[in-house]
Amino acid sequence: MMGNGMMGGAWGMGGMGLIGLLVIVLLALAIAALIKYLMR
Repeated sequence: MMGNGMMGGAWGMGGMGLIGLLVIVLLALAIAALIKYLMR
């Protein structure tokens, strides 16, 4: 319940949650690409 409430508050702030999620996904992809490049 608390998690849902927090998500609702994030979505209520004009899509701040969506932007944050996008940034996290981009960072994860960049880190994964770096690891794959270094492991080659």
